[in-house]
Amino acid sequence: MTKRLASKHKVDRRLKVNLWGRPKSPFNSRNYPPGQHGKTKRGKTSDYGTQLEAKQKMKFYYGNMNERQFRNVYRKALNKKGNTSENLIGFLERRLDSVIYRAKFATTVFSARQLINHGHIKVNDKKVNIPSYLVKEEDTIEIKDKSKELTMIIGSLLNKEREIPEYIQMDEKNKKVKFIRVPKFSEVPYPTIMEPNLVIEYYSR
Repeated sequence: MTKRLASKHKVDRRLKVNLWGRPKSPFNSRNYPPGQHGKTKRGKTSDYGTQLEAKQKMKFYYGNMNERQFRNVYRKALNKKGNTSENLIGFLERRLDSVIYRAKFATTVFSARQLINHGHIKVNDKKVNIPSYLVKEEDTIEIKDKSKELTMIIGSLLNKEREIPEYIQMDEKNKKVKFIRVPKFSEVPYPTIMEPNLVIEYYSR
């Protein structure tokens, strides 16, 4: 088992959920936290604890963003007109690493970030190496020609664990996608329950 995979399994157990919907997640067979007291029945979680857990789940899901980055996304969502929870999801799904993951060019957000950092991705025919880059509606995102036969990309596209959501239009032959629209929260294919309203409550304290 790789260090990265072991780390993801540790996150699953800590958050008590199969966060990325992986079939080999230890939470599929052991639905309690690690440690000798993992099976001990716990008391009712406080409102703060529930909000913190919701925030941690979402932060880890999007590639374990650091606290400063995640708080900045919240502030953008808060300052934008409309529903803050929907705005939060919209900003997170517009991140380039999220789009690469949704397009199945990578098996995880972490791998998507690696592809971007190493210069394998173009947006509207220009190389972009910033994972937090925000794509816009109708933007075209593609794999550079020299990188299209990378084993990790081909293997990810062949993986049947996930489907590409409707707000991303795929041209698999050319390894290119178009970001059709910013999705609503209900459209995002999370493998587990996400509660952006609790994230907003956490930061609004």
